[in-house]
Amino acid sequence: MNDPMLRNIADPVTTEIVRNFVVSCAEDMNASLWRSAHSAVIYEGRDSAVGLLDADGNMLGQSSGVPLFIGAIDANVHHVMDYYGDDIAPGDVFIMNDSYMQGSHLHDVSVVGPIFFGGELIGFGAARAHWNDIGAIDPGTVMGSTNIYQEGLRLGPTRIVAQGKPIREWFDLLRLNTRMPDTSIGDLDAQIAAVRTGERRLSQLLDRIGIETYRAACKNIFEQARRMDREAIAAIRDGTWYREGYLDSDGAGDDPVKVALTLTVEGEELIVDLAGSSGIVPGSVNCGASQTVSLLRLAYKTMINPERAITGGSFETMTVRIPDDCLFNAKEPAACEWYFTGLGLLADLFISCLSEAIPERSTAAHYGDSMVSLFFSVDRERGQWMSIEATAGGWGGRNDGDGESALINLVNGSFRNIPAEVMETKFPVRLEEFAIRPDSGGPGRHRGGCGVLRRYKTLEDCYCALWFERSLTPAWGLNGGKDARGPKVEITHPDGSSEGPLKMRARPVAAGTVVETWTGGGGGNGDPKARPLEEVQRDVKRGYVSPEGAWRDYGVRIASDLVVDEEGSQPRA
Repeated sequence: MNDPMLRNIADPVTTEIVRNFVVSCAEDMNASLWRSAHSAVIYEGRDSAVGLLDADGNMLGQSSGVPLFIGAIDANVHHVMDYYGDDIAPGDVFIMNDSYMQGSHLHDVSVVGPIFFGGELIGFGAARAHWNDIGAIDPGTVMGSTNIYQEGLRLGPTRIVAQGKPIREWFDLLRLNTRMPDTSIGDLDAQIAAVRTGERRLSQLLDRIGIETYRAACKNIFEQARRMDREAIAAIRDGTWYREGYLDSDGAGDDPVKVALTLTVEGEELIVDLAGSSGIVPGSVNCGASQTVSLLRLAYKTMINPERAITGGSFETMTVRIPDDCLFNAKEPAACEWYFTGLGLLADLFISCLSEAIPERSTAAHYGDSMVSLFFSVDRERGQWMSIEATAGGWGGRNDGDGESALINLVNGSFRNIPAEVMETKFPVRLEEFAIRPDSGGPGRHRGGCGVLRRYKTLEDCYCALWFERSLTPAWGLNGGKDARGPKVEITHPDGSSEGPLKMRARPVAAGTVVETWTGGGGGNGDPKARPLEEVQRDVKRGYVSPEGAWRDYGVRIASDLVVDEEGSQPRA
């Protein structure tokens, strides 16, 4: 692989064919996973990601899905390689979910399979997906865990298929450690099918061009990524920038959790230092280091060469420094169930620092967290079901345009909410309203995107759990833009009583309970008084801004017929 003579075997055209082919392979892998999965959170929500990697565990092709997973899938492959060494054979399949190895929570189960061609190991296929239940103290997602042992079955690299033959005792163990065995094994089979799809598709390419040309093309792809990243970082002015923010809580107590980031650009190198962030906390917002690095890669990619796919040559210009005692460097027995909560804030801090370094690409903060609503029943006599979904919100205003409304958060990428038709067909939960939340986006010359309202009504007795974040540090504005509104929750019980917990551990709710959730908006970018009258009027007509908000936030009076009162409005900046 390191032979310099391989460089010229693959010409530029062949290199581009290989680049696009491996991405196409990954898309086929994910399509296979989505079509075969048993859980709605995968086939509807798309809480999954797949990757095609070379024999050294370097990323070659990735698919749409949860982008937070992509940058950490290579860690799964490296752990399998380190653990099994040369004891890897054609037809093998490995599984793992350990939070400290792969970085995410135990519900994210990763499957890795080697790819052989002509008897030689030439790569790996990998698929990570969220399992509905992994045997934790609560069904579904645990809201109040304080150590890893409460969060479910924990697996290091484990061979579950040997040379094409399933190892029965491991499948039995998985069945015995989940409340939803048929669903979990069905999702596992779908992940294995995805890996097999990648193996089959890659073999088709190798049949056509051969291993030597393939390896040379991969080397070219990696080198192109390295060169483009070096050039992009070198074009940024040198300097150091610092940002900090606070999570509402760690899920176990009420104390805020500090997230801090220092970004330094020196020539062709970008250095990220998380010193100043909280240490490992009692609650479940701790995160494994590999997933922290993956998040920073994702945030980097939103600002640096976003049009190019991630490969094994990406990110060599970025150095990440994480203190030993840090919530972003979780160690046993730290709880990690809500590992991504701090990562959403960390991404915004990173992008804000780079927005100062590259003002022409400045982007205000987005609503930032997954904002999870969970309804379920694990009663085998009445029927088991589970509806779990992340909720969309508002993104920050850009230097050249408004932020997007009702868009899933950065870490989740292609994740989707469960459509009302699917929810009401499969689960005894009615989605009574799904609407834009007016005035939730931060005012600015370029307005922040709006959050959403989702109103659920339970039709049977069931359980409900909630996790909503970023009320202490809602999406902030840039360049004179204002902050957005944070999240809000209201639960109205059949007896008329109500409450508003942003975080709620799974508990029974009666039929007829109404759960209303409002997500936050994105921060504004630029002076709100510089926003043209006609754009404010358009916002009011579309329901993004109320007439009261137009006057309060923009100094624009809107009459009852939605016509702008120019004389009564404040002068534009």
